Amino acid sequence: MEILGSTFDDSVFEESRNRVSSVLPTYNAKFCEPEWFCEDADTEDVLEKQKAFKFRADLAYRRKQYQTALNDYTSCLSFVPDGNLSIRRDVLEGMVRCCCQLGRREQAQELTEKLRKEASNTCHLTCVLQMDLSIAEHFGDPIASIAALQQLCSLHPFNPWHWHKLASVCHALLDTDCATPSPSASLTNPVAGALSQEAGTAPVEQQRDERELWLKACVGFIRTRLLIAILRIQQSSFVLQTSERVVLEADDALQQLQPSESTVQIIAQVMSEDLNPEKMREENQDGESLAGLAGRDFEERWWDRLVCAGLLQKEEERVSFTNEGTQATR
Repeated sequence: MEILGSTFDDSVFEESRNRVSSVLPTYNAKFCEPEWFCEDADTEDVLEKQKAFKFRADLAYRRKQYQTALNDYTSCLSFVPDGNLSIRRDVLEGMVRCCCQLGRREQAQELTEKLRKEASNTCHLTCVLQMDLSIAEHFGDPIASIAALQQLCSLHPFNPWHWHKLASVCHALLDTDCATPSPSASLTNPVAGALSQEAGTAPVEQQRDERELWLKACVGFIRTRLLIAILRIQQSSFVLQTSERVVLEADDALQQLQPSESTVQIIAQVMSEDLNPEKMREENQDGESLAGLAGRDFEERWWDRLVCAGLLQKEEERVSFTNEGTQATR
């Protein structure tokens, strides 16, 4: 059939055939008793055994029975096929958390290393780094926390919460070691806490480590402000309120850290070079394969450039000049 130059298949206008409806089989839902998985399953089905041990372990962990949970997670892992990576990773993560609660740091780190070797995309690697951070926080190791957070910032450079966390950890470490977390404190009152507890550490090295912590705190808070300034136009409700609160916290922290105006300008210039909205969308690496990931580490991407700009040296000279002036006045 041809209408106004258009051709149609005549079958389009034919009456539809009468279809014979078939009777669907009835569906009988499976009813499970509460905590059915706690009973010893008399079955040879590997999948049923896997589910039973997994549910038992999750319940035991919720009840804070960490050793029982670890035993059940271990039993569950033996029934997980090598190809079922999602369940395997879930079970290994549960084992890491149990080891942390039981005070077994080395075992937790070994299990985390297994997860790291099996990671195939950025989501997997993010979980591994979060586990590293959790282990470090649980055992009170701020240096390891900083290392994990720097890797998270490199993997997700446009996530303001990783940067704020990094700055907060550095700032807190300075707070625990000296009354004033600024370069002046590092020159007049060497750290006596986490950075100075290592045997044989020279005072010069202590001061250098503290100045590096101070600079990382400044960098983290300034980067946080820059990122939130870009992202807040897309936010609303409680997310916007949280962002505004974090910006206020960053401003208060920078007032305590007391960086010079020139230092703030240099940091802002370096840390804002990659903050282009279009580029930020293009470099969204969530779920990307690690094989094609071409990310640079924290030092190469930001830190080395800031050090080459002489920020640590400039602040040291500024503080030394201030201290000399104060002593001359006295």
